[in-house]
This record gives sequence, structure tokens and C-alpha cells, in this order.
Amino acid sequence: MAPDFSSNAFKHLRTGFLPPDPEEHTGELKGSLLHRPRRLRRLPALREMVRETRLSVRQLVYPLFVCPDEKVRAEIPSMPGIFQLSIDEAVRECREVVELGIPAVILFGIPERKDEAGSEGYAEDGIIARALRVLKAEFPDLLLWADVCLCEYTSHGHCGVIRGGEVANDETVRLLAHEALVYAESGADIVAPSDMMDGRVGAIRRLLDETGHTHIPIASYAVKYASAFYGPFRDAAGSTPQFGDRRGYQMDPANTDEALREAALDLQEGADILLVKPALGFLDVLHRVKQAFHVPTAAYNVSGEYAMIHAAARAGWLDHDAVMLEALLSIRRAGADMIITYHARDAARLLRDSTA
Repeated sequence: MAPDFSSNAFKHLRTGFLPPDPEEHTGELKGSLLHRPRRLRRLPALREMVRETRLSVRQLVYPLFVCPDEKVRAEIPSMPGIFQLSIDEAVRECREVVELGIPAVILFGIPERKDEAGSEGYAEDGIIARALRVLKAEFPDLLLWADVCLCEYTSHGHCGVIRGGEVANDETVRLLAHEALVYAESGADIVAPSDMMDGRVGAIRRLLDETGHTHIPIASYAVKYASAFYGPFRDAAGSTPQFGDRRGYQMDPANTDEALREAALDLQEGADILLVKPALGFLDVLHRVKQAFHVPTAAYNVSGEYAMIHAAARAGWLDHDAVMLEALLSIRRAGADMIITYHARDAARLLRDSTA
């Protein structure tokens, strides 16, 4: 619907603009324009001073895929520049992360073996528990987020224990709570349950509190959609379901009101940060969540979103750096206080250079 310029809302504009004579078509305005928005766009310094949304390296979280063995740095074909890393290589990667000023990483594990219960996910000597201990000792000030889920560790690729062909919610929740506790005890600063089981935030909060970890925040994947944009991640983590799909527990991409209900439930159960995933395809949902609850809110700029920009840039169709920064800025503008993104290192370099 076209705006009604006769309304009171536009009164100040009506008084500030004397329209040109419609009989004359000289291409020039004969009247006086008091309001010219272009005035504040003319100079770089002016644009910087009136900028409403700012992107900072301090808002970025960089994902790491940690695998067994040593000296492993295996690039993921569908995610150029992203690697499966052994723990020693993850240390090297985190050293660069710290030098770039990125404040946090989030860890995903690739286990030595998988089973139906995903037991390496919550084993005290599992890949993530070991990585957390090494990284915390090496980088005490780097925030270590630990993704809490079982999909990387189960032989069937689903996010929990299978009973009768479906993921058993309550049995899985007990394992997830134990996984979060193992990670907290191993050095995680934040635990981030991504499974979308009902009640898992409350179960994790209770177990952490009962064991003296009241200080550990929960960054809940409160709003996680059953999205087609996760494909490259599943290549990286080896977590593609061996049967069916995850639509029975991840959200329907058509729903937005449901997102608010999910977020409200997680806050009631003790979540400290709400996370929306994916980011770019769900900016409207991210905005609604932030406006509804006004709590720290994160968004996950997922693997498919990352891969699309790289593929288009390699084909010469897009300017990689410009599009990448614009995409991240749009996530910030929609309401994200922090962004989990595979672009973090590239973005950090560009942001550093722009302020040098």
C-alpha cells in the first residue's frame, strides 16, 4: 500500500517541500527541499557517523571441526577454507583466531568410532572433551563454546537414541545433560545444545547446578529449523541421517509463531542465550525473537550460506568480501548480538584492515 502523504506522520515533510510546477519539465526542482537524505551519504566520514548498525570482530564465533590423530588438516570440499583439524592443528587455528581478535570458537567433534547411543559424545576421553582441555590450557581467555548434540557420534546420524524408529526424547535428554556436564568439566565456557529435544535446557541447567557449575551459561539452539542449508556441515561432521530426516524434531521452515514458543520455553528452563539457525533465510524470525524477548541472541550463519557465497565468488558472479560483509551485517541488523560463522577469520581480517 502506498503511503498517505496527507497524514500527520508526513506533516513535517509537507511543510519542508514546495513541489515544482508540473507544467514545466526541466528536470530540476523549482521548489525548496529542506530534507535531503543524501546529504548524510555524501562523505565516508558522515556515513560512518550516522551508521545505525555496526559489525565487529568481537561479535563473531568461529566453528571448528575437531578430529582424532595428529597433523590432520583436511579441507572440506563443500566448504572452501574450512578444515577437519586434529587437536594439535586446532591449537594452531586458535592461535590465529586469537591474533585476529575473534573472542570465541564453537567445537564440533568427529569421533574415532560411532555407536547407536553416540557414546563418544559424552565420554570423558572423547574428542571434544580432550580438545577442550588442551585449548583451555593453551588459550585461557578464548571463549570455548561446546556444541551439545549426538548426531556426530551416532551410527545412524540422528540427534539421539532411536526407539521404535524415532528419536526417544527423554532418554536422549538424559544423555545430553551428561554430555554438557562432561564438557563443562573439561573446560567449556558455554554449552550449546543443538538437538531440539523437548526439555533439554532444563535438564542441563539442573545437572550443571547440582554439580557446582552454576556459572556455565547455556546458549540454546532455541529456534533450529529443518533446513536444506545444512548439507555441507553434514559432509564436514559426517552426520547425515542414515534413514529418514530430522523434521520430527527440528522446526518446520514455514513457522514463525512456533519460534517464539520455543524460545519462551527455553528461557523458562534457564537458557542464557537464544540462538536462531539458519540465519540468512530466517532474518524475519531472528528479528521477531530479539524484539519479543530482548535477551542476548545469536544466529548461526550456516554451512550452506557460506558455501553459496564461495561458489558464486569462484564463478566470478559476486565480490566475495563485499557480499560476505553485507550478509553478516544483515544478520546483525536483524537482531543478532553474536554470529556463529565460518566467515569469521576473513571478516576479522577485513574489519581489522578497515580500522587500521
